[in-house]
Amino acid sequence: MHDPAKILAELAAAAPGKPPILLAVTKVFPVEVAQQAYACGLRNFGESRPQELTAKAPLMPEDCLWHMIGRLQRNKVRATIQHAQLIHSVDSLSLLDRIDRIAAEETVTQRVLLQLNISGEAAKAGFSPEAARALAPRFAEYANLAIEGVMSMTPRDASGADRCRIFAATRELRNELADASGLPLPELSMGMSSDYLEATAEGSTIVRLGSALFGPRP
Repeated sequence: MHDPAKILAELAAAAPGKPPILLAVTKVFPVEVAQQAYACGLRNFGESRPQELTAKAPLMPEDCLWHMIGRLQRNKVRATIQHAQLIHSVDSLSLLDRIDRIAAEETVTQRVLLQLNISGEAAKAGFSPEAARALAPRFAEYANLAIEGVMSMTPRDASGADRCRIFAATRELRNELADASGLPLPELSMGMSSDYLEATAEGSTIVRLGSALFGPRP
């Protein structure tokens, strides 16, 4: 595991005053890796698969905050909300409705982010900018959800300039959605191991780091 202090210092330098949360993405790593990250002071952990989330979360200290960042199937919603404080990957209206309904049954208010497809890639999930704008006036109608912001990703082969453009467009769309919904939408989940500094410069509040922290995945 790489020293998170170096990454935290980079984030602080890139965003003086309010650096983003460092989300340790432990997917496919054993729980011992998450425990090592915890010992280094990290408290936010991300998983892409509900099965891994439900297996690891009970083995970690109670002050950990768990994030679901991967594609979420409708039949995995209940198990996910029992452990995840924040779901980043709400990529469709049907999933949003499903989470709201299950949260009501579980008597919780589930924190969520809308996943945006800013680049328009056919292979990527997420709301198009047009779909997100159309939905924004309804955000406050979800009684069992706290819609707190948006998440986006850049294409693997994107240039540095293209990544910055996508991150800036995500931030600008978040601002539009906040105005249209009347909600603050404070969270911008942007940036992974290959582009977290560019994302931080464009206003990210959560960076999702796996290999930058833990090295290559097993």
